[in-house]
Amino acid sequence: MRIRPVGAHALLLDFTARTDLPEAALVEAWRAELWRRREQGELSAVEIVPAASTVLLDGLPDPIATAEQLTQWASEVPNAGTVRRGDGERGDGTEVVVPVEFDGPDLPAVAEHWGVAVPAVLRRLTSTPFRVAFCGFAPGFPYLTGLPAELALPRLATPRPRVPAGSVALAGPYAGIYPGASPGGWLLVGRTDLVLFDVNADPPSRLGPGASVRMAAA
Repeated sequence: MRIRPVGAHALLLDFTARTDLPEAALVEAWRAELWRRREQGELSAVEIVPAASTVLLDGLPDPIATAEQLTQWASEVPNAGTVRRGDGERGDGTEVVVPVEFDGPDLPAVAEHWGVAVPAVLRRLTSTPFRVAFCGFAPGFPYLTGLPAELALPRLATPRPRVPAGSVALAGPYAGIYPGASPGGWLLVGRTDLVLFDVNADPPSRLGPGASVRMAAA
């Protein structure tokens, strides 16, 4: 892990140099541990923001002292891939069931990439225990991990100018759900009526980092 200063009050934990463990597992292990330590009063940080291979700590009163703490905590972080129940943004360990109408236009393309029939794609998606690795691209857009690395998919060569809100999609090693209508190049496999982002809700994002997710055929 590399610890990089970002401005006057932030640190970036960078896991790209690690080759022995998957970056997503390392990020999740550290995110969960940092949230736990903040809840216990051992860490003072306004924001803990996971991404694909980094974790950003922002709003630190003393970044130098925090960097020293992180170095000391490194040996105490749980094994990568070991996730405690209740570490998600919901805070109660609840699995969020996402009802999906599997009628996406790219289902045949996904089936072809995976070398299976369309019904097998649906069985794979509904039997996979997903977890929100991080949110990005648009407010409330969850990047869901859980699919095997060998099932990673290419994005569309030409993105669609408009993807409807609630679209369930796949790209690279991730599954995702579009919280609002926007351009997008992911492969569309279905749609859900679940509201993923509400600025008046607390928290605004229905699926935050660490949340467990299961897709169910609507």
